[in-house]
Amino acid sequence: MAHIKAMQLSYLLFLQLLLVPSYVHAKSGVTSIIVFGDSSVDTGNNNQISTVAKSDFEPYGRDFEGGHPTGRFCNGRVAIDFISEALGLKPAVPAYLDPAYNISDFVNGVCFASAATGYDNATSDVLNVLPLWKQLEYFKGYQERLRNYLGVQKADGMLTEALYMTSLGTNDFLENYYVSPRRSSHYKIGEYADFLAGIAENFVKEIYNLGARKISLGGIPPMGCMPLERSMNAMSGSGCVDKYNKVAMEFNGKLQALVVKLNSQLTGIRLVYSDVYGTMLQAIENPSLYGFENVAVGCCASGMFEMGYMCDRYNPFTCTDASKYVFWDSFHPTERTNQIVAEHVMKTTLAEFV
Repeated sequence: MAHIKAMQLSYLLFLQLLLVPSYVHAKSGVTSIIVFGDSSVDTGNNNQISTVAKSDFEPYGRDFEGGHPTGRFCNGRVAIDFISEALGLKPAVPAYLDPAYNISDFVNGVCFASAATGYDNATSDVLNVLPLWKQLEYFKGYQERLRNYLGVQKADGMLTEALYMTSLGTNDFLENYYVSPRRSSHYKIGEYADFLAGIAENFVKEIYNLGARKISLGGIPPMGCMPLERSMNAMSGSGCVDKYNKVAMEFNGKLQALVVKLNSQLTGIRLVYSDVYGTMLQAIENPSLYGFENVAVGCCASGMFEMGYMCDRYNPFTCTDASKYVFWDSFHPTERTNQIVAEHVMKTTLAEFV
């Protein structure tokens, strides 16, 4: 009789294991990666909204597993995919709005980012994409779905130990401030940078109040060196636009100061600044260190001004080996560059979470 009861107990335990939701056990102290931002980290959300800011067509994604476009503005994976993998999580972070996924796919990682958005709501209005406040609303809905799926205690534990990453700011300057009088007529450039930093501060506080503790504020790249900006600088030899790079450095400095400030104010927060600027600039100025051969133009089409729908599979000038290029199109890095940036961030600011 005791033997039969033992067998019954073992069978019940086996059934319980089958019914427990499955998720990846990270090799780090991070349970999942939760992403907010723009096209540098959008993994497919813009596919599901009405906007021209899309990349769900070839040749985008040609070097992604399966060789198909995903909505990433890249030939392959973006930086957060590599970071997720390095943390022992999934090799590709799913987009929250992608109908191919459900809550079980989002346990260890989810992306709310939207290409062409920014900190400023006015930036998201330019191409009708998801503003940061909407990404936050989706996150709140995700929290409830996760609690319903895992149970409140387990879900809240996952959310506390998750790594929250942001990548925003470039579009605020290049697609908003410098092309429209809506902000430039009211703010000097330094004042606008302060305005954006204030939004970043409020956002960090909001997700902190929602349970976030491990948070990475991503800096913006040397945006004056993007091929699109170089092509507009033809009168000066098509070099990097120093004015834009200076703005990027100054804004990044404000983010770094914000990190120091909030770490001293918010109990239990572990807020870090993730540098993109320095690594990308090094790759641009010393391409041979990374095996790059071209830094001034992108791989897709002429590489000088095409991105999105202007970068299509019918253009005969698209390069055959994107790994030789720092930029994929006129605005976005190649998968190889994203990998280099991710490795740098993992070795530096995110190392404390591993």
